[in-house]
Amino acid sequence: MITASEPILDIANLSVSVRGEEGEREVVSDLSLTLSRGETLCIAGESGSGKSMTALAIMQLLPQPAARISSGKVHLGDTDLTILDERRMRRIRGNRIAMIFQEPMTSLNPVLSIGRQLTESIEAHTSLSQSEARQRAIEALKAVRISEAESRLKQFPHELSGGMRQRVMIAMALALEPDVLIADEPTTALDVTVQGEVLELLRDLQRQHGTSVIRITHDMG
Repeated sequence: MITASEPILDIANLSVSVRGEEGEREVVSDLSLTLSRGETLCIAGESGSGKSMTALAIMQLLPQPAARISSGKVHLGDTDLTILDERRMRRIRGNRIAMIFQEPMTSLNPVLSIGRQLTESIEAHTSLSQSEARQRAIEALKAVRISEAESRLKQFPHELSGGMRQRVMIAMALALEPDVLIADEPTTALDVTVQGEVLELLRDLQRQHGTSVIRITHDMG
């Protein structure tokens, strides 16, 4: 049980190494941070500075064997994610910690409808029936301000605009009400107007659900 004063995420001395033709090198070195419930933390840096590797390390999604956590701990509540096997980690991903990636077209399955992808994700992490999962999917799409949510379930990713696809990814991430949401440059591929809409949407949803957010960006402004 996590109290309001305790960090929901506690990272201590995290280092990530990658292996290349010239041997192994550190891309993240001795990173420590804490994230409280409902708090937003921004990780900013230039391309190649290790921001996305940090996110993948937290999610235990580093591309192995090319990359690995060489030292440090990642605690989600009282659970050390770095010692979990993949089976146990799958139960936590989506359910307690979720991630929105830079480009939704690489994250959404192009041959499955939006509805199927949403409902399968919800069914995989909850005890809801198929009809209940479908209803939650509709509610999630409405929450991210997608109009005609029920009819959108039948559409495929290529039929949606970039901004709409990113809203679907946010809906998919938040449908399970995770404690922590990692947003890895969620507006990179969007025009300025849509960027503002997506960021405001994330802030509104965070306030409603008390979600803790790590936002990753290359924008130093």
